Amino acid sequence: MRNAEVLLNIIRSRGERGLPLQSLYRQLYKPALYLQAYGKIYRNDGAMTPGVTEETVDGMSLTKIRSIIDALRFERYRWTPVRRTYIPKKNGKLRPLGMPTWSDKLLQEVIRSLLEAYYEPQFSDRSHGFRPGRGCHTALREIYFNWRGTVWFIEGDIRGCFDNLDHTVLVSILRERVLDNRFLRLIENLLKAGYLEDWKYHGTLSGSPQGGIVSPILSNIYLDRLDKFVEQTLVPANTRGKNRKLNPEYGRLYDRSRYLRRLGREAEARQLLKQAQQLPSRVMDDPEYRRLKYIRYADDFLLGFVGTRQEAEDIKCQLGTFLREQIKLELSGDKTLITHGRSEKARFLGYDLCVTQDDRKHTKGRRSINGAVNLRVPRRVILAKCEPYVKHGRPAHRPELLGHSVFDIVAQYQSVYRGIVNYYIMAHNVRDLSRLTWAMQGSLTKTLAAKLRISVPKVYDRYGTTIETERSPRRVLEVRIDRGDKSPLIARWGAISLARKLDTELVDREPVPMISMAELVQRLLADECELCGSRESVQVHHVRALKDLGRPGRSEKPLWVRVMAGRRRKTLVVCHVCHRAIHDGRPTRTRKDAKTLESRMI
Repeated sequence: MRNAEVLLNIIRSRGERGLPLQSLYRQLYKPALYLQAYGKIYRNDGAMTPGVTEETVDGMSLTKIRSIIDALRFERYRWTPVRRTYIPKKNGKLRPLGMPTWSDKLLQEVIRSLLEAYYEPQFSDRSHGFRPGRGCHTALREIYFNWRGTVWFIEGDIRGCFDNLDHTVLVSILRERVLDNRFLRLIENLLKAGYLEDWKYHGTLSGSPQGGIVSPILSNIYLDRLDKFVEQTLVPANTRGKNRKLNPEYGRLYDRSRYLRRLGREAEARQLLKQAQQLPSRVMDDPEYRRLKYIRYADDFLLGFVGTRQEAEDIKCQLGTFLREQIKLELSGDKTLITHGRSEKARFLGYDLCVTQDDRKHTKGRRSINGAVNLRVPRRVILAKCEPYVKHGRPAHRPELLGHSVFDIVAQYQSVYRGIVNYYIMAHNVRDLSRLTWAMQGSLTKTLAAKLRISVPKVYDRYGTTIETERSPRRVLEVRIDRGDKSPLIARWGAISLARKLDTELVDREPVPMISMAELVQRLLADECELCGSRESVQVHHVRALKDLGRPGRSEKPLWVRVMAGRRRKTLVVCHVCHRAIHDGRPTRTRKDAKTLESRMI
């Protein structure tokens, strides 16, 4: 693992200095990179999902890593077509999703780590999608703090971006920095591997593999051309002037007010100051002042422009021309909009953006909010989030959850609610999510009441409690599962604050500590079956979820189930014989059995 970090740091340093990469293909022979990749992706939900073959993360071994490296060393490795399925989009359409085989996922993660180490230092600071330490919230913070005074928002959307990335353009971009034909040929073969839909093969003539681990970094490398064009061409051409000119009428009234105040005529001075504060202090349409700001998240980008509507239209046309002629992509006509910041709302990353204007709001005698970018939760989003929990305008129970345990129901409601609040916590009107609180809490209590066949007040009596929070004590619904000597499992509903935060980070899942990732790798490197102690064909048995094992401590359960449940681990390092027995439903060997077998062989 340490060798992998050293190698990636060397590649990262070459990227920081802008040096080309040579002999990159040979780095794919390093087993440490595959162990690091395995430690990172084995927890993913898709790790147990098969592609066009039955291969999954289950059965992972050092032998599999060696076979992949041997195939690469002699250039025999062949990418398997992905299994394609479709997932629904918010607009009712379907998005294609590809599911590679496990070996392809593992190799793609190794390639991704190499490309990210090299290209990450070279990417634009205005790019926030699929990058370490960045996300939706970092992009929104950039807009909130640095886009004050924006007049026009240009909402950019690339039509079918990931499906239409041109393979020739992508490889030519890679070829500028990666001077290794074998590595480039491996990428080309990945792009052209195709997919199976209803067991019929389809070739891929364009686009990056949907669902592929390497797709996000390839799309960022591709769209970095757009970032550079905006930053090096459009921004300099549309940025001039240090400040807007002072408004002469505002200056006249303000100076007169100060003069009257010096004469002691306070009432007249205040009256003139009020008149001045109904006018802008600067010339809003100053032809000598222009500003252009830019931000991108994946294939969605936003520009903030200070200038005229016609100039904003020209910028949009230049973007469309560049995308079409230089990188062979098209702007989406129905989604690429120009909106006026003060009178309309732009949509970016699920937030509504507008520029505030209120001459009545003063802080320390100055108009404090004019020109600031306002982040808001769209009303349609709130209604859409409430919809699954409301019927005929009232909270309703969810019958599809009645088969779940009380603990799981409370945990699921809290998880969904926390995710929504955490995403929109930067919004000025985040407290409008109190409607969602009302809908989900009413639905939760009615669901529990229907499951337990009691009234809603009795649900509050049975599970209601008070806990201490950072702000104050809060009433919550709490479900506890005692586990003897171990700390109890706790699921709670409530105690999530709707106070606005700007220093938050969007985290879909708590980061896995490196020691946890290294632990499995160390167990695999120990090369010993954790059931019988054998060192023959050691591999890793995986399960999707711990709940599939049941509760620990029951003697009638197989040995391997008791071991995994007792350790609270979804993995178990076993030999091939024990692994086969687990899948066949037969008893596995024990350490005593293994020692007896070894003595007979001697």
